[in-house]
Amino acid sequence: MKTLIIVTHPEIEKSVINKRWIEELEKHPEKYTVHQLYKAYPDGKINVSKEQKLMESYDKIVFQFPFYWFSSPPLLKQWLDEVILYGWAYGSNSGYKLAGKKMSLAVTAGIDEEGYSAAGEYKYTMKELFRPYELTFDYIKAQYEEPFVYYGIERNPSEEWIEKSVPMYLEFLNNL
Repeated sequence: MKTLIIVTHPEIEKSVINKRWIEELEKHPEKYTVHQLYKAYPDGKINVSKEQKLMESYDKIVFQFPFYWFSSPPLLKQWLDEVILYGWAYGSNSGYKLAGKKMSLAVTAGIDEEGYSAAGEYKYTMKELFRPYELTFDYIKAQYEEPFVYYGIERNPSEEWIEKSVPMYLEFLNNL
């Protein structure tokens, strides 16, 4: 079964890692479907039924994005608010359309992993910062899988650093 990768990056052409990951994923159309929200909805008007049908047709869904202000880019929050609806994804009469689906995050973070710790620059771990996603996926009865986080791009944007991430990301996806 293919994996749906929902990419949310407002300036993908300026990206270094997310753009590189997309290039790699698109080499394997038999394994991955890449769905870029900012390209699909440049005006921010989300086709809810289309998005719901898309999600229903995959058993593994990964949300790929750069970490912005300790969260996702704004279109992903909007997408979650508009697509993961009562009566479809949760609620007594919903049928929990996403129940049992494996869901995870693939996130790029600017600073090194040590910065995301109690003693670090940002005081919290990524696991703590990702709790709203974990709770959301649990609430809709999806199976939350540990996320993939690639740290340090802000401090080391070299081609070698970027390329190092590619096989790690593919391995994460293949192990979902």
